[in-house]
Amino acid sequence: MKVLLVGINAKYIHSNPALYSLYAYAESDYADLMEIAEFTINQKTEDILAQIYEKKPDVIGISCYIWNWNLLTELLPNLSEVLPDTDIWLGGPQVSYNAVEVYKELPSIKGVIIGEGEVTFKEILDRYSEWENEDNSRYLVEINNENATINLAKTNIEGTCVSQARRDIDFTTVAGLYLPSGYTAPREITDLSKLPFLYKSTEAFANRILYYETSRGCPYRCSYCLSAIDKTVRLRDIEIVKKELNFFLENKVRQVKFVDRTFNCIHEHAMAIWKYLYEHDNGVTNFHFEISADIIRDDEIKLLQQFRPGHIQLEIGVQSTNAKTLEAINRRMDLDRLKEVVAAIKKNKNIHQHLDLIAGLPYEDYESFKQSFDDVYAMRPDQLQLGFLKVLSGAPISKQTKEYGIAYTKQPPYEVLYTKWLPYKDVIRLKKIEEMVELYYNSCQFINTLEYLVRAFDSAFLMYEKLADFYEENGYFTNSPSRVYRYEILLNFATKYDARNRDIYIELLTYDLYLRENMKSRPAFCKNINDDESKAKRREFYQEEEKERKHLPNLSQYDSKQLAKLTHFESFKYPVWDIEALLQSTENATDEMTNKAYILFDYSRRNPLSNEAKTIII
Repeated sequence: MKVLLVGINAKYIHSNPALYSLYAYAESDYADLMEIAEFTINQKTEDILAQIYEKKPDVIGISCYIWNWNLLTELLPNLSEVLPDTDIWLGGPQVSYNAVEVYKELPSIKGVIIGEGEVTFKEILDRYSEWENEDNSRYLVEINNENATINLAKTNIEGTCVSQARRDIDFTTVAGLYLPSGYTAPREITDLSKLPFLYKSTEAFANRILYYETSRGCPYRCSYCLSAIDKTVRLRDIEIVKKELNFFLENKVRQVKFVDRTFNCIHEHAMAIWKYLYEHDNGVTNFHFEISADIIRDDEIKLLQQFRPGHIQLEIGVQSTNAKTLEAINRRMDLDRLKEVVAAIKKNKNIHQHLDLIAGLPYEDYESFKQSFDDVYAMRPDQLQLGFLKVLSGAPISKQTKEYGIAYTKQPPYEVLYTKWLPYKDVIRLKKIEEMVELYYNSCQFINTLEYLVRAFDSAFLMYEKLADFYEENGYFTNSPSRVYRYEILLNFATKYDARNRDIYIELLTYDLYLRENMKSRPAFCKNINDDESKAKRREFYQEEEKERKHLPNLSQYDSKQLAKLTHFESFKYPVWDIEALLQSTENATDEMTNKAYILFDYSRRNPLSNEAKTIII
């Protein structure tokens, strides 16, 4: 018997920890039977179908999520056609809470694993194994051939007969399933400390994110979240966790994402892990945590402030700053404390913070969301994720859609179309603003320009709203501009609303551009740097640097011409590297510095948080 575990991920860099956990739990008994096959939603369905078919599995287990369900509903009927004798099991959050509807839509599947799957999956394999090992006489088939009776053992039976016998296996005694006959007994929650570690090597995960789990469940009851169902927080034994963390550290894995729903909900557990990571830093690995910021304690902040830049990153769900909205979705949050914590962590510039908002929540209209956006933007997160409510089957809010007048797409990702408070036209508008935030703020390519430009508007939200209008007016939503041309678009936009400072925006955009990369082809908006004075200063600098090695000691093996290629040397009239100084100078009408300042961009030394080149004022 051959068992194939199938994962269809959103991107290649992702992996599917659920499948690896199923595999690890059953590996001691069934390693020779199992194989994992991962694909992405960007692959053609027919290609995935062909690759699965060529493996000729007897049993298939598929991990189902909102991001792959559309593809799976196209794939599964065809999979049953080309592999009619193969048993197909589904599992994952997309099917755990609406298994009856799933089976009506896909009657050819064998069944659905409900909730946690490790123990259930192992018991399913046990049933198949018991069937294979039972007395062969039960499966003897009489075939008449010229009046002779030939008894063939199960192992020689044609595939269709074997498949028919497999269909007689009784899975009703396996807890945690939905079968054609209905639900079996509920599965008890899993002891996390008894689950094996997912990874044995990093070979299969080159250039991919590795995921890790030290807890399940969540103490919060946010109505839009499936974690509201699993009310019991369970922890993996901390000594086991430390040993497993060593695997990532010793292998110098690039990034590990903890999938714990609220990592810091148990203070002692979070501190033990953070202390261990701090004390055993390998200088390479980045660890990502999803936390609740307002419950962080001062001793945790003190420790976090000491981490190596880029060592850890935090994702913080704010969702809304409207008190009535937070009450409606059962989300308790001390907003003032959250702001204090974000500011304290940001102070040392060593931790990437990603803050989330959700549009389409109860009692949040366009103006209210605008306020939530401005509140979060004022915290200056490294990324601001503007998301939209997804009405997930099983989440408490899915039972309140009539009460709140929520309409949502009938196909995944079940995203909000409108609510009592937010009409569809406003959702469309927010979608366009979201794209502007992604292209300009979250890309981190325009940090200094946006920091200066936002002061030309009454609010940050208004700036992105106007930028979305500018894109619409110029057809940029239809004809997506190239990455470099977005700098020119932002210059034109800034000039429209703050024309008197056009020269400053040219220098800000030039500075932001060269912070990110050593451009070989200089964009048209940048000023000419080949005047005699600039050329002479540049040549003089690199010749002196070759002799003294004062500013680029890390590039001591290169001569002046090579140094000029590996770095960038640019003159500025304004202090664009210091926004506060720039604002003060313009407010005092000292528009330009008396003398030019020259900035050296060293791309061999980058900020691990922003990936910006190291800059040196010459």
